[in-house]
Amino acid sequence: MVKQKADTTEKTKKLLQQYALRKTGCRLEVLSLLLQNKSALAHSDIEKQMGDKFDRVTLYRTLHSFEEKGLVHSIHDVSGAVKYALSRETSSQQQRHDNHIHFNCTACGQTFCLNEINIPSLSLPSGYKVNSLHFSAQGVCSTCETN
Repeated sequence: MVKQKADTTEKTKKLLQQYALRKTGCRLEVLSLLLQNKSALAHSDIEKQMGDKFDRVTLYRTLHSFEEKGLVHSIHDVSGAVKYALSRETSSQQQRHDNHIHFNCTACGQTFCLNEINIPSLSLPSGYKVNSLHFSAQGVCSTCETN
């Protein structure tokens, strides 16, 4: 358990350095929390897990700076809440790939990135330019399915 925590701490420091972000206590803890979770987290989820260590504004600024740098991406779930998940790296240096489907479990309410399912490129009529695509699927996740 101690080794796992040390590995996570080292990984968070390296990621912050890679994305040219200062290593503040809040950034280290929020990033560590995102690394430990398999599902995307809403601001309120992060706030609950952090307790009263950091105020709401500091958490918003932290998530905003992560998103600006491409370290995380935001997801709008079926309830309209914004959740945050780590972006995954592609083969090109520091470029992130978030062109995947998000799965919203209707049983537990968690949102998962299905990185292995890529969204195909679209051929749009002349004069249209896509800035981003958002695809989501709703259903029951594998954990809820087995329960």
